[in-house]
Amino acid sequence: MPVHDWTRVIAGTFHHFHHEWITCISRTLNSSLLPREYYAMAEQIAGGLGPDVLTLGNVHLPDEDDGNGIRSQTGGGLATALPRTRFMAKSEIEIYADKRSRVVIRHRSGDDVVAIIEIVSPGNKASRHAIRSFVDKTHELLRAGIHLLIVDVFPPSSRDPQGIHGAIWDEIGEEEQFVLPPDEPFTIVAYTGGLERQAFIEPFAVGKSLPDMPLFLRPPGHVMVPFEATYQAAFEGVPERWRRELETSN
Repeated sequence: MPVHDWTRVIAGTFHHFHHEWITCISRTLNSSLLPREYYAMAEQIAGGLGPDVLTLGNVHLPDEDDGNGIRSQTGGGLATALPRTRFMAKSEIEIYADKRSRVVIRHRSGDDVVAIIEIVSPGNKASRHAIRSFVDKTHELLRAGIHLLIVDVFPPSSRDPQGIHGAIWDEIGEEEQFVLPPDEPFTIVAYTGGLERQAFIEPFAVGKSLPDMPLFLRPPGHVMVPFEATYQAAFEGVPERWRRELETSN
């Protein structure tokens, strides 16, 4: 199913689809993709991210040693080599600033958040303040070592001329800025959190199928999220009146 032009419908329609898509992704991850140490839940995160995001928690089950000192995770669709995407960027510019000593307090019960999937909503781009809040929260999570997978199906504006990834990457401070392909205004981007930031980027457009994308758990370890299949399943939950409107726009 090709991606639709969500600017043709009211914000409430996308909000409804947004909930459906998050649910479909969560169900797919929990049923077949995630190693048994992890689980996915739809949660609310304060700050710039949307009202519903998908978080990945770590259950802290015992790992198995492969004989080389590497802990392996069992079950699911875990891949251990870095994925290949059309665009990839890496930043080490913040490493030294982030190496200062600090005291870290951790709760012994676990259930740590290790990754978040965020589907950008119109509200995230509604104002300079909204984009600023989204970008700031993104960097806060990356600095905390949380891996992100961000989907942006809305066209760039004067506030994010290279899409939401361009706004995020500009803040990292790299000299080489990201530039969207002229005929592909949307992006899905997988980020690795921690000191070395990596971004795996796939642009796309209305009428194109969504690519599957990596969700990092312990880089390079990742699972591939089936965005096309979950998009199709979520679209079935959109009221027929708005499905017709969106389908005639493609």
